[in-house]
Amino acid sequence: MKKLLYTVFAAVILLSGCGTVQSIIKSSFPYTATLVIPKTSKADAVTSVTSTASSFDETFGNQSGSDYIRDVRIAAAKIIASDPSDKSMGMFKSIKVFVSNGVGDEIMVASRSDVSEHIGSSLVLDIDNSIFIDKYVKGNSLKVRLEYVLRGTLTTDVRVKTTLNFSSSPNSKK
Repeated sequence: MKKLLYTVFAAVILLSGCGTVQSIIKSSFPYTATLVIPKTSKADAVTSVTSTASSFDETFGNQSGSDYIRDVRIAAAKIIASDPSDKSMGMFKSIKVFVSNGVGDEIMVASRSDVSEHIGSSLVLDIDNSIFIDKYVKGNSLKVRLEYVLRGTLTTDVRVKTTLNFSSSPNSKK
C-alpha cells in the first residue's frame, strides 16, 4: 500500500511540470481586466477604453506557462458590472472586445451589436473562435480594449470586469 502511495505521489510530481498539465492549467483560467467607463462618455458615439489583463499564471509568477500551449482560441467572453454592481449592461448599444500584446497589433475576439436595454448586470458576448490568437496571449502584456456605444449618458463612472476564456492545445515541442 505504501509503495502505491509513493508511486502515485511521484507520478503527480512528475506530471506537474509536464507541458500537457501546463496547457490544462493555462486554458482553464481566464484572463480578466477591469475597465472604467467614464461618465464623460458620449451617448451614440464610438468610444474605447483599455486595460491590462491578468491570468492565473501571472498572478502566481508562472511567466513561462504560455510556452507550453499552441493553437490558442477564444472560448468565451463576458462583461460584468463591478461598480456599481447592479448597473445594467443595457447601458451599451453595442460592444467589441479587442486583445493586443502591447506591441501594437490587436484583434477583435468578441462583440455584441444587439444589446438589450434590460439585459442585467452581466453580458455574454459573441465570440470569433475561428482564428488563432497565440501571438497575443503569448506576449508579455495582454491588453484588452473595449470599444462601445452607449445608449444614454452616465451619471457616474462604471467599472466593468471583462473575463476572456481561452482554449489551447499542448505544445509538443517543449
